[in-house]
Amino acid sequence: MRVTLKWAGRVAAVVLLLVVALLATVYAMSETRMRRTWQARVSVPSVPSDTAAVGRGEHLATIRGCRGCHAPDMGGATFVDSPAVAKLSGTNLTPGRGGVRLDDEALVRAIRHGVGPGGRSLLFMPSQEFSALSEADMGDLLAYLHSLPPVDRQLPPNRVGPLGRLLFLAGKVPLLPAEVVDHDTRPAQPQPGPTAAYGDYLASACKGCHGAGLSGGHIPGTPPDWPDAANLTPDPSGLAGWSEADLRRALREGVSRDGRALRTDFMPVRETRHLDDEEIAALYAYFRSVPAKARGGR
Repeated sequence: MRVTLKWAGRVAAVVLLLVVALLATVYAMSETRMRRTWQARVSVPSVPSDTAAVGRGEHLATIRGCRGCHAPDMGGATFVDSPAVAKLSGTNLTPGRGGVRLDDEALVRAIRHGVGPGGRSLLFMPSQEFSALSEADMGDLLAYLHSLPPVDRQLPPNRVGPLGRLLFLAGKVPLLPAEVVDHDTRPAQPQPGPTAAYGDYLASACKGCHGAGLSGGHIPGTPPDWPDAANLTPDPSGLAGWSEADLRRALREGVSRDGRALRTDFMPVRETRHLDDEEIAALYAYFRSVPAKARGGR
């Protein structure tokens, strides 16, 4: 019995040492990438100050999901709180206590390139969805940010846990946007209208969950119990039988074509319900134009 216990203790010690070595390696490798600094050339648009521009900027902040992570008042909010994975908060973007004080160049660098004031990549900022934001839209978005009243809110520091770092190294979580953004992307010049081209521009906000090919399936890096993203392509497993009215109802009311309630705790109907008729028509035209894919092909 003593021999057995001795060997069991040795095995446990070896396993513990291996786990510690693995965690140390994961931390060192992930920290090296997280500490890398980036140089990004920034194009700062002219920023209007009229009420129409501010209103348009608020609309963009809503439909593009900014207010989901930064809170409806843009005072910041914690959107991931799992010790093993990460604790991540959207920054307080107002001039209140706890808010950031960034000039327009720093804001554009963060929004389009995912790079913070010190040159390091921000954490989990979906800059790949904003890198081609047009100069006009960026100007209006900045106008809205300038108009924000102060919100006094201190947020906890962002941190990434061991599981989050491991998933990041495995390529399952796009933790560092500066690594995935094409820093040479030029701002788009879309002509607003109910066209597939304008829908393509708007749909950049959809591709984080639904995939580059919009065929949905499991969202990489999310827990296994999360629902799959829907297939938005004109495939029978997607939107093949959908009308524009069906899509409008889903986006604004959170109700599928078959009358099923969508999981609005995952599908951001709180943002998409603000899309206007022209934007929904453009998205519908774009979804109908992309190649049909079986669900989950991403």
